[in-house]
Amino acid sequence: MSDFYQNEQDIDRFRNRTLLAGVLVLLCFLVLFARFVYLQILQYDYYTTRAESNRISLVPIMPNRGNIIDRNGVVLARNYSAFTLEITPAKTMGLEETIDGLAEIVEIELKDRRRFKRLLEESKNFESIPIRTRLSDEEVARFAAHRYRFPGVEIKARLFRQYPENTLAAHAIGYISRINTKDKENIETDGQAANYKGTEQIGKVGLEAHYEYELHGTAGYEQVEVDAGGRAVRILSQTAPTPGNNLQLTLDATLQRVAEQAFGGRRGSLTAIDPNTGAVLALVSSPAFDPNLFVDGIRFDDWDELNNHADKPLLNRAIYSTYPPGSTFKPLMALGALTTGKRTAAQTIADPGYFNFGNRRFMDDKVGGHGMVDMNKSIVVSCNTYYYMLANDMGIDTIARFMGDLGLGRKTEIDIPGEATGILPSPEWKQRRFKRPEQRKWYSGETISVGIGQGYNAYSTLQMAHALSNVVSYGRVFRPHLVHSITNPTTGEVRLVEAQPIRQIALKPEHVDFIKRAMAGVVKEGTGSRAFAGAPYESGGKTGTAQVFSLKSGQKYVAGALKEKLRDHSWYVAFAPVDQPKIVLAVMVENGGFGAQSAAPIARQVFDYYLTGKVPGGPAPETENVEGDAGAVIEEEDGHEGH
Repeated sequence: MSDFYQNEQDIDRFRNRTLLAGVLVLLCFLVLFARFVYLQILQYDYYTTRAESNRISLVPIMPNRGNIIDRNGVVLARNYSAFTLEITPAKTMGLEETIDGLAEIVEIELKDRRRFKRLLEESKNFESIPIRTRLSDEEVARFAAHRYRFPGVEIKARLFRQYPENTLAAHAIGYISRINTKDKENIETDGQAANYKGTEQIGKVGLEAHYEYELHGTAGYEQVEVDAGGRAVRILSQTAPTPGNNLQLTLDATLQRVAEQAFGGRRGSLTAIDPNTGAVLALVSSPAFDPNLFVDGIRFDDWDELNNHADKPLLNRAIYSTYPPGSTFKPLMALGALTTGKRTAAQTIADPGYFNFGNRRFMDDKVGGHGMVDMNKSIVVSCNTYYYMLANDMGIDTIARFMGDLGLGRKTEIDIPGEATGILPSPEWKQRRFKRPEQRKWYSGETISVGIGQGYNAYSTLQMAHALSNVVSYGRVFRPHLVHSITNPTTGEVRLVEAQPIRQIALKPEHVDFIKRAMAGVVKEGTGSRAFAGAPYESGGKTGTAQVFSLKSGQKYVAGALKEKLRDHSWYVAFAPVDQPKIVLAVMVENGGFGAQSAAPIARQVFDYYLTGKVPGGPAPETENVEGDAGAVIEEEDGHEGH
């Protein structure tokens, strides 16, 4: 009986265990089934997409960058095809061994290895990555003979940027170079990250930078099927890239070349503008550089030479460097006096050769003075005393307001980056500029120096050309621009840069005509007469000489006795023809001496070509100084003041 009972208990326990096991198995199957339903039904779309993305990868195809041409169709920036040696990491037998083997056949520098490593980190295993660019025909032939040794390595043709005119208009055109961390941040901020996948270069300065997104185009892509090891199996589909837009400039390449050659290697800048449209005809910064050096990453030696050169060839002097304008400021002062009613054209002053203000004596450049001087004569002979008195009568606030309306002391908004604001002095400017209370106060004597373009005044040639352009166009203000039109190479659509006035300055035509005739007098009988002797056209201009440093009291300025970089800067602003100006320019030669000596002859060569087609045979020759363009104005206390 007891054995039977014990068997019954064993059977019950077995049944219970079997039941429990069955329940557990059922629960497991239910969990698996639920998971199956979740994965296969509820998450079907998600995991299908994930699987497809693991199977299919998008490989970007870079678009052709747009070309840049001058107003007459001369190509200034273009693309050309060259051979590159490229490695697909997934197909090699060993990456480092492959690179070392290739280095025995073609030259592979340390910079090539570094670039390859950086690109490898940013690319997928099955993408082709360049290890050497721009192979010579000999290098291509050498690799072809050994190609069987290098699986995963092949020769491809890629497009590279080229600046066929080399240094011509380099500061205006700019250049492209490798994308750095800051560039990536800007691209992401602008929402362009997807469009720059696989792109190695980007515009750094000049038009290449300002119009980057116009020139770059839209990237295409290939859908590539890959296996579990990340190796490409086949191309499923392809979307072609859209090439970048082409830029046609307002620059005249031949005029630009004439202007650059006229400098003869001297430091300085020139800006030439069409006053009727704001189109920039020439933009010179001398010395220049070759933008081709930057395209594939500049060599250390080249960078060191450019960056540390005493003449700073990378500096865009035309838009960034600012200088006291000297006597080129005087016609603007005269127009301000007419506009504000502080002077009439016929009103005269007696010039004894100096102007006393308080306990200081501001000297004229001509000993004994110019006698009786009206406004026309003040411009033609460049009488300092006239403008000392005028500045004192106008006051700094009136001067600052009028010059600000002409565009001085503010950016012109030209379509290349890096423009300087310049300095239009005023009590408000001084409050912002200085920290110590004694420095922030405006002194009346400072206004006197401002009147002859000295003191705190500092402007670029772009700003001076822009201001004079605003005058000769009778107050119509155009934004200076380098691009005339943007062309879509796919559709042929052309977008013109509209030449519409952005504002109007309240100038009376009779006042403008008077200033124009007075500046024509400078060329006929004043300080510009020697440089423009025999010109077959009538132009108006004004020379200027800006001091670089102050002499000690009683010390005479002798250019030949000074180091070259301590000599005065040479200025010339001009327009032509007088009646209906087609071109306005401002020229500045650093440490070039008198305005009539260095800057005016450069302007003559530019005008000769633009108005008559005459191409000069070499750099502009210097002329001898003429009366009225002497550089020394002696103050009783402060010394050399400049003219």
